[in-house]
Amino acid sequence: MPTQGQVIGIVSNLITIEVTGPVSQNEICYISLDDVKLKAEVIKINGKNVFAQVFESTRGLKVGCLVEFTDHLLEVELGPGMLSRNYDGLQNDLDAMTGVFLKRGEMTNPFSYEKKWDFSALAKKADKVQAGDWLGEVPENFIKHKIMVPFKLEGIWQVDSIVANGSYAVKEPVAVLKNANGQSIKVTMTQHWPVKVPMRGYANKPIAYKPLQTGVRLIDTINPIVEGGTGFIPGPFGCGKTVLQHIIAANAQVDMVIICACGERANEVVEIFKEFPELDDPNTGRKLIERTIIICNTSNMPVAAREASVYTAMTIAEYYRQMGVKILLLADSTSRWAQALREMSNRMEELPGPDAFPMDLPAIVANFYARAGLVELNNGQTGSVTFLGTVSPAGGNMKEPVTESTKKVARCFYALSQQRADSKRYPSIDTIESYSKYLEYKEVQEYLEENFEPHWIEKIAYIKDVLLRGKEAYDQINILGDDSVPVEYHERYWKSELVDFGFLQQDAFDPVDKATPLERQRYMMDIIYNICKADFKFDIFTEVTAYFKKVINIIRQLNFSEFQNEAFKKFEDELQSVLMERKIS
Repeated sequence: MPTQGQVIGIVSNLITIEVTGPVSQNEICYISLDDVKLKAEVIKINGKNVFAQVFESTRGLKVGCLVEFTDHLLEVELGPGMLSRNYDGLQNDLDAMTGVFLKRGEMTNPFSYEKKWDFSALAKKADKVQAGDWLGEVPENFIKHKIMVPFKLEGIWQVDSIVANGSYAVKEPVAVLKNANGQSIKVTMTQHWPVKVPMRGYANKPIAYKPLQTGVRLIDTINPIVEGGTGFIPGPFGCGKTVLQHIIAANAQVDMVIICACGERANEVVEIFKEFPELDDPNTGRKLIERTIIICNTSNMPVAAREASVYTAMTIAEYYRQMGVKILLLADSTSRWAQALREMSNRMEELPGPDAFPMDLPAIVANFYARAGLVELNNGQTGSVTFLGTVSPAGGNMKEPVTESTKKVARCFYALSQQRADSKRYPSIDTIESYSKYLEYKEVQEYLEENFEPHWIEKIAYIKDVLLRGKEAYDQINILGDDSVPVEYHERYWKSELVDFGFLQQDAFDPVDKATPLERQRYMMDIIYNICKADFKFDIFTEVTAYFKKVINIIRQLNFSEFQNEAFKKFEDELQSVLMERKIS
């Protein structure tokens, strides 16, 4: 008989329950309120008293309400049919819900249980298998959705029987497995997994080394993130975090995108709902929504569900990774998740850390980011989850706890600058403060040397130095005046502006410039690099300004032209002609 209890205390969405039997941490329970059952999760156990966070509004809840525990942790149901779905933080299908507004206590199935899927067997009778191995596959949009051995199984199992190729519903058994003890289990196309427990149905987790193409030059060339890497985008409000994530989602060279809107404003999520069904995927030519799953938990939804939403998104990403799929997981914004943790911690009167966040916030963030990565499956194939989150520090303070905790674990740091955003230099990633630690990895360096060009790392380091020296020269010019510094200072400054305007800045509304393939990035970087290395002859600083403005204008026209077409070559010839006017080396 399941454990039961009754409510003895209520503080907003934190309730205290007196229980009659055993209860587990993170176990799900349902509180009876009239004809509605409110879903809640156990977050602290103290003897007979249990603290639970309710995922719904607690209005009308009172002491004495009955509670029934399920003996299940907070979990998601995994199976074919999740692609192109819009879920809330608890994996309820938003499109299947009734009415304009969410109804308290309403729950829906994550996908259709009646739909038939064309099953093709990959395993055969007597095969030895273990958790995460592939038994068969069904076509889901353009992804071959693998039907896998349940992740909860331990040890080696044998395929006792498997169905013939044909059409089956997700709840129909497709295989029977048996272990050495004679225990047998029927396998369907679906399985459940607790969201706060990492999936470990793979053989190895090697170091990620292959750069992920996002189409954003400032990321791909200057501070690359790798397939299976982690990064985050902190920045003040209005600096373009959400737009940057949308551009990356639309153009990244991945098989699948999962977008988790965690506590953001509803109007930003509406843009995704409207745009993605209409936009074409540059990789496949199909609609972007066909490779996308959206987990939507906006700022007007229950606070407790914000925490659940990021874990739900990560669990679904890990599940598809087991199929050998490359996934990009975007979370906007993890600050709202941390604020939800702070709210519950304060209500339980725990010892507060900096800015009243929980003391264990760094550990929670680190454990979550560690679930991303590149994995080698039992059959030798690889899959990856690349995680890119945003942080919204109050007042743009990069020293606040969420930013600091994330900075310790994320390998890529893309700090957005209010100054760059105000001067309309997009993407507004700060070129000096941002970095990618993957450039320090030996495996990444070797891949870049072999697949890009020799000395590529040194070339990027030189370009970063041009940007830094240009900023220093700009400060000197500002302090001393235009004609009080040597002409070389102006040349140094304008070379950094050439890198910024000619390469780093992109027009998200231009069909050509909004996303740049790696081949074109290398080509344009060589042009910029050669100009920065060259010496020019100027007599006065006004000549420097006029000359480099002309060069920048031509390079921007190159960026707006189709690669290597007639217009591109025409602007390239014009650029060479202008460079020869003052070039001396």
